[in-house]
Amino acid sequence: MKVAEFLLNEMNREVERSRRALEEVPSGKHDWKPHEKSMIFGYLADMVATIPTWITMQIKEDQLDVAPEGGSKMKREPKETSEALVKALEESAAAARAAFESTTDEHLATNWKLLARGQVVAEAPRYEMIQDTINHWSHHRGQMTVYLRLLGAKVPSIYGPSADDNSFK
Repeated sequence: MKVAEFLLNEMNREVERSRRALEEVPSGKHDWKPHEKSMIFGYLADMVATIPTWITMQIKEDQLDVAPEGGSKMKREPKETSEALVKALEESAAAARAAFESTTDEHLATNWKLLARGQVVAEAPRYEMIQDTINHWSHHRGQMTVYLRLLGAKVPSIYGPSADDNSFK
C-alpha cells in the first residue's frame, strides 16, 4: 500500500468519527466554554470540522506560518449549527481527498514547515506532518466530546461505545 493511500484511508475513518461528533453539537452554544482558560466551543468545533484543510495545505504548500506578521489570512466564519459544521467537514475533507489523489509518495517524503512569526517551529516529511495533523484532530475531537458531555449533549461512539451510543463504529 502506498503512503498516500494509507493516510487517505486513515483520514477517511477520522472524517466519519468527526462527523458523528459534529452532528451532536447543540445550537446556541458557540461562545460557551467550560473554563476561563478553555477555548470557546464554536472555535473548537470549527477546528474539528476544518482540520482536513491543514492536510490539503501540507500536500500543496511548502509551509504555513500560523502567526504571520500582519495577522493571519485564514478566515474563520462562525458556524452556528451542526449542519453547517458537517458541511464544512465535508468540504474540507473533499479538498484533502483531491490533494491526496494528485500527490505521490515521493512528494509526501519531502519536507514541510510549520512556522510561527517567520520562525520554523516544526519541519519534517509531509507524511509525518500529516500523521501529526490527524493525531491533533483526534485530540481536539476528544476535547469536543468533553464539551458535549458537559452540555448534556449525546457523546457518540468514536473508537468504541460511549455512555450514549453502545455501538462500535
